[in-house]
Amino acid sequence: MAFVRSYLLVRFRNSVLAQRFSSSMSDKRGLVLGVYSTEDGKDDVKFTKFAQKYNESTAGKLLEQIKICGPIKCGQARIYWDLGTYPAVAVAGLGDASKWDELDEINGAKENVRIAASSGVKALSACKIGRIEVEDLEDAKAAAEGALLANYKFQEFKCKDKQTTLPAVSFAENAEGGEQWEQGWILGQAQNWARTLMETPANLMTPTIFSENVKSKLECANVTVQVHDESWAKEKNMGSFLSVTNGTKEAAKFVEITYKGEGSDDKCIALVGKGVTFDSGGISLKPSASMDQMRADMGGAANVAATIYALAQLKAPVFVKGFIPLCENMPSGSATKPGDVVFAMNGKSICVDNTDAEGRLILADALCYASTFNPKFILDIATLTGAIKVALGDCVAGVFSTNNALWNQIHAAGSESGDRVWRMPLFKHYSEQMCDHNGYDLNNLGKGKGGGSCTAAAFLREFVPKEIPWMHVDMAGVMGDCSDQGYTGAKGMTGRPMRTLVEFITNAKP
Repeated sequence: MAFVRSYLLVRFRNSVLAQRFSSSMSDKRGLVLGVYSTEDGKDDVKFTKFAQKYNESTAGKLLEQIKICGPIKCGQARIYWDLGTYPAVAVAGLGDASKWDELDEINGAKENVRIAASSGVKALSACKIGRIEVEDLEDAKAAAEGALLANYKFQEFKCKDKQTTLPAVSFAENAEGGEQWEQGWILGQAQNWARTLMETPANLMTPTIFSENVKSKLECANVTVQVHDESWAKEKNMGSFLSVTNGTKEAAKFVEITYKGEGSDDKCIALVGKGVTFDSGGISLKPSASMDQMRADMGGAANVAATIYALAQLKAPVFVKGFIPLCENMPSGSATKPGDVVFAMNGKSICVDNTDAEGRLILADALCYASTFNPKFILDIATLTGAIKVALGDCVAGVFSTNNALWNQIHAAGSESGDRVWRMPLFKHYSEQMCDHNGYDLNNLGKGKGGGSCTAAAFLREFVPKEIPWMHVDMAGVMGDCSDQGYTGAKGMTGRPMRTLVEFITNAKP
């Protein structure tokens, strides 16, 4: 009974204090600490090094209260008030990394840190703590990622007095790994920028606005940005790309980005991102339900821009060029009609059987143009097919690759970043479904049923020279409303898998 009375007393004390501070602590400091689950499953408490020192500074009172309330599981955070030098301390569960199965193909220790940092920040934010400091949680980079990605809310167009004030998040004084924290902070900021680009309504993120936004952001990071217009695309014979723009009054743009880090190679890595700023489906009109989600059909473009921004901020010693075709896909009297034949930059003819399969049409010319720079390899990324979500769900992006070494490297990068990827097939069977036609070279729809992501990748493969290694990332499944990552939230656009791209490119060796 003594234990029960102590437990209830702590619960009551915490509840009263939470009510007392909830409306007045916007200027108060909070601290996020980490605690592990013990291997034997007992109630023993294992602190991180930083948390252990903080507990000692409280003369063991923190440990005493944790034991009274019981274990803190991974993904949970419990707030203790007036313990030590901080008015509020959130103790977040780091779990046990060994509980991740080998088949999960993820670095469980890093992922648990992201989860813990995000849960601690969210708990303190819910109590209106205005200044939150996060310890290193024994992996400062992952802690920064989890904290920053959790401390995000798209509210750009709400009245100022209706907006939620987000807390200021920083690295705890005397925590270890300041440089690693800064790296994670850069990655989190870049991904949040990609989220904002994807969330912004289509009328406020047109091809022109997107290109201006990217140019302004990247040039401040000493990255060269060229914005080409439709006349330039016509000169390059980009008939496939321009066919998608026929139904809209919004001018198409083609953004070319160049980042050359100090000590990088002479040959570039080429990134190509699909930039359909709104996809109605064109004449092959989409159903109205959830069509607003198609404001994020430029998620591939957002990922390319944010990836290069992060690489520049990190001063990565790599040479990267980005290629972003931007347009809307709309129905009108001048729109491309099902059955029309268009010509890509490499001269191949394409029958457009379905105008809602437009992403591959704009990527085809972007891939052709990227190839003219003779890059080390090309990686394109796109919200290309709903079929990839049917196949893989909302927790992983699909990757098609002509190079095994590159696949192994991006697969390892996904494990480290927490944004996993899964390899998909590039069988000749799919190419035959796209190319076996009498009157033209390709159809933008595959023959037969099923395998929509695979036939889409096979289509793109026709626009990359065989001697250039190529990867296609279909990110449609992780575009938004994902259920697997608490730190990016279950609602809204995610900006994924940007951190995987940065991890991969930084270490890529084709």
